[in-house]
Amino acid sequence: QKYLCSNCNNILKKALQTLCGHRYCSACLSWIIRNNKNAICQKCKEEDPSTFSEGSLLAEERAFGDTAINKEISELQVHCMSLGCGWSGTMKNFEEHQSLCEYALIPCHTGCGHVVMRKKLADHLENGCVNNVTTCPTCQRSLSSSEYQVRTWDCGLIVWRQTKGSLSIGTGLLYFLFSQQNLSAPSSHKDRCRFSEVGCSFRGSKEKMKEHENSAVGTHMLLLLQNIKQLKTSLCTPAKAANGFVPQSELSLESKLHVFENIVAVLNKEVETSNLEIMAFRRQSELDQNIIRGLELKIAELHRCLMQKDAGLSSLHKCLLFSEQASYDGVFLWKITDVGRKLQDSVTGRTVSLYSPAFYTAKYGYKVCLRVYLNGDGTGRGTHLSLFFVIMKGDYDALLPWPFRHKVTFMLLDQNNREHIIDAFRPDLTSASFQRPVNEMNVASGCPMFLPLSKLQSPKFAYVKEDTLFLKCIIE
Repeated sequence: QKYLCSNCNNILKKALQTLCGHRYCSACLSWIIRNNKNAICQKCKEEDPSTFSEGSLLAEERAFGDTAINKEISELQVHCMSLGCGWSGTMKNFEEHQSLCEYALIPCHTGCGHVVMRKKLADHLENGCVNNVTTCPTCQRSLSSSEYQVRTWDCGLIVWRQTKGSLSIGTGLLYFLFSQQNLSAPSSHKDRCRFSEVGCSFRGSKEKMKEHENSAVGTHMLLLLQNIKQLKTSLCTPAKAANGFVPQSELSLESKLHVFENIVAVLNKEVETSNLEIMAFRRQSELDQNIIRGLELKIAELHRCLMQKDAGLSSLHKCLLFSEQASYDGVFLWKITDVGRKLQDSVTGRTVSLYSPAFYTAKYGYKVCLRVYLNGDGTGRGTHLSLFFVIMKGDYDALLPWPFRHKVTFMLLDQNNREHIIDAFRPDLTSASFQRPVNEMNVASGCPMFLPLSKLQSPKFAYVKEDTLFLKCIIE
């Protein structure tokens, strides 16, 4: 039931879904809205005649293409109902089959009233169609349906007849005109374009030929138009017969010219229509390009906003990490991992020193951090681990006494709790390292020969365990 139109109750074609949730064929919805003011969804009426809602009003701008149901319908397995036809396949291929099915019943295009199978239409036109007869307007001679090619009678008038099957504006009309003009065009050359006689050089398989004819209508029209103009010019001069030059009667020449002028007019009209369609496509393309450019600008703006949000999240993440690691009582424990790699980086000069996260002597106290040189610095370079104390610019420096006077104690913890390395110092009150910071942080001050590297790496001690060491700082 979900595949059926709420109006025609047939399989949905280009399904649209309304706000009330019911589905209509695109053409059905357009017809209902065009012919009914304030149209109400018929399905809503059937479900509850007494209930009316705003969503039940039908309007094309309130409906949207139901891509999902269209896709489901296109994949439905169906078979042809024409008697004698064994075709089966998917719905998306059914319409093409309908236009080609040899067993489909179609009305005769001459208007005789007969309905025949498509494959028998040619026999009907040849032998049974009462309307498939033409009388020459000059000599009044009747022409049967078998005389579908161009004939030149004694009266001199070119009589145009339909070929078997119906004609349509476009490729069919061009082929009809071309086949009438070029009676000797070879029909057996299936690899050549049937407009080769007027200058088209395309060759290919049947499938490629079909694509070529659909895409090259304009080119074929121009070639045929040029050929007809040449023929029109040649008709203005006497035609050469087998036994010499035979003059044409003035009436016959005027009739022939009139026929060709009509053909040229049809072709000109077709070219004009094609040009209008091309202009419409170009306008639509320009509109689409403007929409695309607008969407690209929106995407760029969204990308910029996303980058800003990412930067904000990164900043919040750093603040969160800082809050988790910060200490506010003057006691700080620093865990350093990957000691082997970081020591090697210090030796090679890739990363000479490491800074600890900031910590505070009190909630509103001094902001400080530690700086360690795993391969030593100054007098301890290459022989000792150097450890320094750094005063940083804090939010409450204006309220704190300067210079910094608190005793600082360093500890390297033995992870077996046997022999911790401890060193302490009191600030030099004249040193710039302990004055109120002017920049983000002062010059570091501490112990350049805090611990010999040989002792740090000795297996007798557990200062480094599982490639990790712990440094502790206590500010009294």
